[in-house]
Amino acid sequence: MLRTPSGGTGSSGAVGAEGRLVSIGTVLNLLREEFPEVTISKIRFLEAEGLVEPQRTPSGYRKFSTEDVERLGCVLRMQRDHYLPLRVIKEHLEARARGEAPQLPAPAKPRDAALLAADGQEGGPVAALGEAAVPAGAEIGAAVPSPAARIGREEMLSATGVTESELVEWESYGLVTAHPDGGFDADAVAVARLVADLGRFGLEPRHLRAMKAAADRQAGLVEQVVAPLRRHRNPQTRAHAEATTRELATLSVRLHAALMQAALHAGSH
Repeated sequence: MLRTPSGGTGSSGAVGAEGRLVSIGTVLNLLREEFPEVTISKIRFLEAEGLVEPQRTPSGYRKFSTEDVERLGCVLRMQRDHYLPLRVIKEHLEARARGEAPQLPAPAKPRDAALLAADGQEGGPVAALGEAAVPAGAEIGAAVPSPAARIGREEMLSATGVTESELVEWESYGLVTAHPDGGFDADAVAVARLVADLGRFGLEPRHLRAMKAAADRQAGLVEQVVAPLRRHRNPQTRAHAEATTRELATLSVRLHAALMQAALHAGSH
């Protein structure tokens, strides 16, 4: 359960017993007691998805109530413990608001989690790419399963609807890579699905090599920024490196989407 401080708001505007409103920065600090890797971009994204509706000051600043903070904690908990897509979480919360008592599914097994994370969960690669142009920003890598959450080759073919020969071709171009144990994680499943979708428009793996190369270069830039943080002696600083990595990845995806949109608009004039 999230702890909300009592008493006056002070300079930070902490949530008080009287239900005073708080800033997004205060919400971040409260949530990080249980969810140390949550970011402001994550909170904004959940707002954009309709999971929370903070009030706004005349100047446009967000102000969150105690109920808002508890609701955010509930959303993050359902993602972390059950790997639920945001759509399902939203439906669950709406049912509770109507006085119903919906049951949550049992926590996902590692193998199932890989499919769930690739199947539109916020923070999974599919969702991040699809929501890249949302002004509030998507959060990449949030609530994703552990590296052990992998599926086998047959399950990969079934999940993506492709043939063995197609998967082999994608692997030959470096678009999809299996782990040494032969399994595929959520990232690989998400990439495979996107490659399959693009293929329906006539784009072949050889056409997508440039996208893969660009992604590798962007990842390299992100690593240059966070490498000093990863080497830091302070454990908190090292943990912050992971949040910084996701934040930079999110911004990179949004920039790519904006540049693509601008280029398409320019070409249509």
